[in-house]
This record gives sequence, structure tokens and C-alpha cells, in this order.
Amino acid sequence: MSAEAADREAVSGSRPCTPPQTSWFEFLLDPSLLEQHLQGPHPDPSPVQLIIQFLEQASKPSVNEQNQVQPPVDNRRNRTLKLMALKVAAHLRWDLNILEKGAIRTIVLSSFPEKQTKPGPHQLNMMNLVQQEKELMENILSVLREQATDSIMVLERALNIKKDFYIHTLRTLDLLAADPSTANGETESSTAGLHISADHLHCQVHYDLGGIYFQQGCSETSVYEKAREHFRMARELLTKLDFSASLCCLDEQRLAGYWSACRTLTGTSDPKESQHTPYGQISGFMRNHNYGALIEAFIRDNVTFSLPNSFRHSIQLELLHKLQQGDKALEEVCHKLCVCNAVRDALEGGVPCVSFHQLLLNPSKNTISFLLEVCTRSLDKEHLSETSKRKMALFIKTVCDRLDVSLAFMVSSHKLFNELLQDEEKKILMEQMRKSSATVNLSAKQLPSFYDIPVSASVNISQLEQQLILSLDARHIRQILIELHGMAERPFWRVNSKWEVPVDYINVILAIKDNLTRDLVYILMAKGLHCINIKDFVHARQLFTACLELVTEFSPKLRQVMLNELLLMEVRGHEAGAAEGNMERPPSDLVSRVRGYLEMRIHDLPLRQIVGEECVVFMLNWRENEYLTLQVPQSLVNNNPYIKLGQLIASTCKELPGPKESRRTAKELWEVVVQICSVSSQHKRTNEGRVSLLKQRESSLGILPRSKFMTFMKKLREPLVLTTLISLFVRLHSIVRDDIVNEVTAEHISIWPSSLANLQSVDVEAVVVTLKELVNYALTLNPNNQSWLCTQADIYFVTNQYSAAMHYYLQAGTVCSDYFTKPVPLDVYTDQVLKRMIKCCSLLNCHTQVAVLCQFLREVDYMTAFKALQEQNSHDSMDSFYDYIWDVTILEYLTYMHHKRGESDKRQVAIKAIGQTELNSSNPEEVLQLAAQKRKKKFLQAMAKLYF
Repeated sequence: MSAEAADREAVSGSRPCTPPQTSWFEFLLDPSLLEQHLQGPHPDPSPVQLIIQFLEQASKPSVNEQNQVQPPVDNRRNRTLKLMALKVAAHLRWDLNILEKGAIRTIVLSSFPEKQTKPGPHQLNMMNLVQQEKELMENILSVLREQATDSIMVLERALNIKKDFYIHTLRTLDLLAADPSTANGETESSTAGLHISADHLHCQVHYDLGGIYFQQGCSETSVYEKAREHFRMARELLTKLDFSASLCCLDEQRLAGYWSACRTLTGTSDPKESQHTPYGQISGFMRNHNYGALIEAFIRDNVTFSLPNSFRHSIQLELLHKLQQGDKALEEVCHKLCVCNAVRDALEGGVPCVSFHQLLLNPSKNTISFLLEVCTRSLDKEHLSETSKRKMALFIKTVCDRLDVSLAFMVSSHKLFNELLQDEEKKILMEQMRKSSATVNLSAKQLPSFYDIPVSASVNISQLEQQLILSLDARHIRQILIELHGMAERPFWRVNSKWEVPVDYINVILAIKDNLTRDLVYILMAKGLHCINIKDFVHARQLFTACLELVTEFSPKLRQVMLNELLLMEVRGHEAGAAEGNMERPPSDLVSRVRGYLEMRIHDLPLRQIVGEECVVFMLNWRENEYLTLQVPQSLVNNNPYIKLGQLIASTCKELPGPKESRRTAKELWEVVVQICSVSSQHKRTNEGRVSLLKQRESSLGILPRSKFMTFMKKLREPLVLTTLISLFVRLHSIVRDDIVNEVTAEHISIWPSSLANLQSVDVEAVVVTLKELVNYALTLNPNNQSWLCTQADIYFVTNQYSAAMHYYLQAGTVCSDYFTKPVPLDVYTDQVLKRMIKCCSLLNCHTQVAVLCQFLREVDYMTAFKALQEQNSHDSMDSFYDYIWDVTILEYLTYMHHKRGESDKRQVAIKAIGQTELNSSNPEEVLQLAAQKRKKKFLQAMAKLYF
């Protein structure tokens, strides 16, 4: 044997041998092989896979001589395959948890939300396959939902079965195969097979019917009554059955949860029964507003762990919601529950929630005192484990780190601190607190001036570096650097890793030959930029001015850089004032300097794009459109995408009142934005030589990435500019969604193109997200802009968020009618808007509101109004809205309808409404109009109270 062959044999011999998978046709050749295969430890294929294979093979269609597809042939082979599928199911004891793949249970389980796992970097290539699988599953579920009614009917009929029965086993199926006349085993009246009592059957059916009715209750609350009754029957049957020996596939814990939820939803909870359970006690405390007992229960539960953490946090969120609605008395209760839950989180080894960290930002002494009390009472003194002690110690250390010095000393003086923390931990924490205390005391004093610094050997480099980091005085910084360079020759601009200057300037600054000057320029600029970020414009101006004086002596290039940075600082300072309400126009000197920057010719000068961006934003916000359109040199436009964008936006805004043929710039702006919102497809060649789509990514052809474009737009304040951009994205949104019925509306929408040359390249999600973000941002600047409010309402309408849509439609009407004291202009509440409001109310089951709104249309929509009034399951106040109806035809229909239903009380309300003299048809038109206007006003004001 050659050495190579020996190596191959050694490798193959060392590799574990996996037995080959048994093929489905082998079971046809040897029927005895099936039982032997199923009884193996890990059968491959698995039982469920075998059932699928047998049924797939038995259900394959055939093709005749004319090449026509025919149903599966009913022959011995296919019957044997079906019988073997049944045998496998019998081997599994007909376990529905394994076999159930369709009908009721799948619908119920699919209705529960599942936690989505975030795909990691190695899973991104599988996203398309996952999406296809989700779509396939949704198609299957839609078919199952269509068939659900039949399944429910079958299950309800099964409850009429009163006799016990038997189901097949492997043995009875063998007998059936041998003699088909023995359909139930040995004879028709045989008791062979597995015995199933009627009670077992009913228990299972009640459980599954309860589940489907509970799932349907989300859309029709009265169905919860049916679900509760089925779960009650399942519970009763379960108590008298030997569940361990049963074939019932029933989750007892889920049944208990269903039962508890149904009783709560239907309002049939038994206080006597519930008060003995932790959940019942908590519900009782919440119902009776007994918050003291609630907090005590939470503290006790920190020892017993009887309540799930999710339930505890849901109680905290419920009370927090009430607090946000105006119940200020709950503030202390929320704080105390937050503390209790934080301690519980710590004892479970988790991280305290965000609300607890927010509480520690500015806690009172009482809060810290209560925290220490909860910590003490949450430790089980009799069964205190080392693990619990360490978790609590870590929690106390975390709290100490977050508190200011005085409160941290309050914690460190508590007995728990001494009992739980080790000596070394206590020593480190106390040292940290002493240092913090010293820092606080020092910060209260003024920093010494340069002349107060003793020049002596006792002042070491680290002390000077500390002073260098803290100082904001340019002369002081220069003198410290002179001292440091006298002690050591090294780059002191690296002393603080947080000192940063823009990448565009790094090379120019580091090219300065004198080390002291280089350090000084770098540090002055870095400190100045930091001051701008924290809006300390006074110190920023001082630092930049000193740096400008320094570099003017030796570098014209750096001089211009500092002039640009000083300009950027002043532009930001003025815009920050405008954002806070100071709408005074900028001084002419500042406007001239901005113009000077935009007119600057570039000669090997490092320029930051942010300077151009902020200058463009400044000019747009102060309506300098004429200047941006005509004066900016083309070289700067080509070099800075923000300046190009600003020029196009300014030109479009300037041309808005003009004729259609003057909209060339609008088309150019449209093309630029479309390119920004486009994606490019990346392809990959497979091993077989085929080209497949790998993924799509943001197109690199746009002048800006979409994220930077969004940042740019969120710096704009001028209403016309924002309205123009919103209009552009609304048109783009309508084109990419291609839903003519559910289009979003906006002003000036006609100036944009009505189609796209390459629709497939546009990222639909990017367009949708950008439109939503832009409108939300615009409304933060002016919540009363009627046009933006209508656009926001339309966005919510087309995304099926009808309550939110009504909120914004009503708000749009409010701002242009002085809270409906004046008529809403017809160009605001157009027929399209009113029809959308009608649809919102209809889908919210507020059918009386629908009928009232039908009168607002230019031609009253009687058909929709009558159909709405026929609905009996209305979620609004019904007859309390009759006073807002002025159309006599609708009131007459209401009277007839209530008479037909025998609803005498509601009929009287309708008769009273129709009998008002001001609605008499013989009245002059002015009187009828006044009556209608009065009812419109009151109705819209009532609606505003409902939806605001």
C-alpha cells in the first residue's frame, strides 16, 4: 500500500460513520421495517418526516397519455402509503402537539406576538429567504383563517358525542389492512385500540374552542363570554380526569392563564377566589387604590419571588401612564415601585431599568432612605445565600457610583454597606467618594490665574497637564505649554484623548514646524470646538480669536481656516437663539460674512463641508433665496453638495408662484432627491456561473447619503422651504406606493413630475421613513401649520392608524377656525378629507359619528349614513350625538329605525331632535344654514375633546 493510500485509509477510518438515511420506498418493500425503525433511539427520518413523505408520495398526481394531469391513482401502493402514515401517527399516540399543523390551534398560536431575534452579521444573507418563508407562512395562515368557521362547526358538533370511543393503534391498523371489513379493529363493535372517554374528548374540544374564541375576542369583545364558558368546562373536566393517562394535548398553565384573562375581560372575577392568589391581591390593591399595600406586597415579593418580573413592571408602567395623564398624587408611588423593581432586578442578576437610572439622576434623601429599607427587607435573613449577598452588594456599589457625594455617604453609613461589601471594596468606594468630595470643593473656587502658578520643581508635569486640561483661558494655556516644553519635549496636544480637531485640518496643523506653536494651535481649536458643542459661545469666541491672532503671524491658510470656524460659530450661535424664540434678523455684518464665504474662490484651502452646510441653512432660514440663486460661484456649488442643494431649494421656492414652464429647477431638485433615495443592487456570481442578487444598498450616486440629507433638512426652519420639501416627498411617496385611493396630500404638489423613469431603483422604505420624519420635525417647529397637520393626518390614514388620523384632521380644522368658533374653510375640509374622516370613524366603530359627518359633504351621503345607523355595535355615544344632526331626512330615518327595533327611548330622542323649530323646512334658508352651522361647531368641538 502506498503512503498516500495509507493516509487516506487512516483519515477515513478515524472519521465517525453516519448510518445512511432510510428511504420511504424501503418501507414498501419490507412492511416489518416500519415498526423496527420507529422503535429506534433516534429514527432518521423522524416520524413526522415519514408521515409527510408517505402522504406526499400517495398524493402525487399522474399524467395520462395525452399529457394531462390526473388526480392520484387509487391503487394498492397509494393505499399502503396512507396506511403507513396512519401507523406512524398511531405510534405517536396521536399527539396533537407533534402532529398539529393546521386548523384551529395554528390560528390561535399565530395570534400571539413572538419576540423577534435581531439578525447578526452572519445572518444578513439569509434575510431574503426568511422573508419568503414568512410570506409563505402568512399565505398558509390566511387559508386556515378562511376555513376556521368549518373547523369551529366540527368541534362544536363533537361536543354532542356522548359515548366513549376507541382510536387505532399499530395492531388494529394491521388488522384493518388484513381485513378491511373490520374497520374498527376486530369487529364493528370491538373494543380494540386506545380507549377515549367522552369527557377526555370534551375537555380537549372545550380547550381548543376556548382558544379560538379568545383570539376572536380582540375584534369582538362579546366573544370573550363564549371563551370563558369553554375554559370553565375544560377546567371542570380536568379536575375529574386522570390527565397523566389521557391523550389530551392541553397546556394546564396556559389554560389557567386563559381562565384568569377571560374573567378579567368579562368582569366576572370572584374576589373571594382571587384574594388568595398573588395576582388577585395585586389586582385588588390596584382596584381599590390601596397603593401602600401594593408597595408592601412588592417588597415581600422580593423575598418570595412569587410574581413574574414582567407582571411587576407592567403594574409600574400602568401607574406611570396614569401619572402622565395628570394624576400627580402617584409620583411618589411610581418612584417607590421603581425602587422595588430595581432591587428585584438586581436580585435576579439583571440590570435595573432606565426609569431607575433616571430616578438616580436627582433623588431625594427620602428616596435613598426608602431604597435602603427595601434592600434590607428584600434579603431573606433565614435563607440568605452567598449569591444573593453578592448581587445585593454589586447593586449597592452601582448606586453609590451614580449618586452625588452627600447621598453616597448616606448609603456608605448604612449597616448593609458594612455587612455586604468586602473590606477592599469599601476602601475603594470610600476613596472614590473622598476624591469626588475634594473635586466638588475645588470646583467651587476660581481657578488660579497664570501668575498664581508657582514656578518651582515641586510643580511636576502631571500637575501642569491637569491644569492644561481644565483651563479655558488662552494666555493661561500658552504659559502652561511654555512650562511643559521647558520640562520635556513631547507632543502635549495628545494629553487629553478627547481633544479633537476636524480631519480636514489635521495635516495643516501638524505640519507646523515649531512644536510649541503646533500644540497651542491644536489645543485652542479643540477647546473652542468643545465649547461650541456645549453652547458656551463666549469661551469659544475667546479661544478662536486667540488662535486667529496666533496663526495670522505665519500662515494665511490657517488664518482663513480660523475665520471660517469663527463664522460657523457665530452662525450656530444665531441659529441657537432663533430656535429658542429670538426671531430678530441677523446683523448685516454676519450676513455679509456668510455671503463672503459662499463667494470664496478655493485655492488649496482645507474646507469643512459643515461650514457650507450651516451657511446654506442660515441663508434659507432667513429667506435669502435670491442671493443663493444668483451669486454663489459654480466652483463652490460643484465642490459642496449642501450648497448645490441649497441653490436648488432656493430656486424652487422662488419659482413657486410662477407659471408651469418656469419649474425647470423643481425638476432638477426632484432628480437629486430621487437619486439620494435610490438603492443599487449588488450581484454575486454563484459556483454554477449564475448571477444572483445578493443585497441592495444605498446608492453611491446621490450627492449625499440619505442620513446626512435628513440631518440637513432637520436644521431648516423656514416654513416655505419645509413645505416645498414635504411636498416633494409626498409626491414621491404617492408614486412609489402606487395607491391612488390612499394618497397623501400636500401643498404645491403639482410642481413635481408625476412619474419615475426607474421606479425599481427607489428605496420605498427610505421614502416612507423620510416623509414621516420630515413632517414630524416640521410640526415640532409649528404645531399649528394647517397644511402640515393635514399631511400628517393623511400619513396616519394610509397606514391604518385611524384614531391618530382623526386627531390631526380635527387639529387642522381647529387651527384655521379658532377652535371651530368659525366655519372651517372649504379648502381644508374638502370632500376628500371629510370622506377620510368618515372612514376613520367607521373603522373605529363610531357609526353615529359617521352619520353626522355625512351631512358635512357638499352632497349629503345618505346611503353611507343610513348604513352606519343600522349598525348596532357602535362604540360612540350614539343618541347623545342626535342633537348634532340637522338633516331632517336622517332624523326621520333614525325615528323609523328605532321604532322598527322597539327602541322607544332612543326613538324619543330622535323625535325630540326632529321637532326643533329651527329645523322646520319652511324656515328661510338663512335660518336653516345657521342651525346647521351651530350643530357643526358643537359636534366638531365634541369630537376634538374625544380625540385630543
